[in-house]
Amino acid sequence: MDAQLDDEALENTLAESLADLVATDVAPADLVPGAKTVSEDEFVEVVGGALEAVGGTLLFKMCVENEGEAQHVAAASVGDGGNRQFLLLTLPTNGGALKVETTSKSTNPVAGIAAAYAGLMDAFRAAA
Repeated sequence: MDAQLDDEALENTLAESLADLVATDVAPADLVPGAKTVSEDEFVEVVGGALEAVGGTLLFKMCVENEGEAQHVAAASVGDGGNRQFLLLTLPTNGGALKVETTSKSTNPVAGIAAAYAGLMDAFRAAA
């Protein structure tokens, strides 16, 4: 993989690595009658596996309501220094497809927090 992947290549790589994880770990509620909601632990497991596949780092995770739908949201980074890119991974709490996008393309309000959070963590590490 190139040190600096373009947004689309990064999203596609993550989406491919997630396909098997999501299919086996998180059942879409609309396809499986009576499926349970997706727990935070299940979400973290799927996101962790995907990030491991591309050498990414989880920055933070939270559960928010966006456009009237509760969803798990994780922000992550891939690369470092000037080559660092930020990702947003979202999954409805009632199951469904895991969405992976770069924060630069995302319309999710949480996307704007990722780079600021990473900068804050960098500052804390430098001060420690």
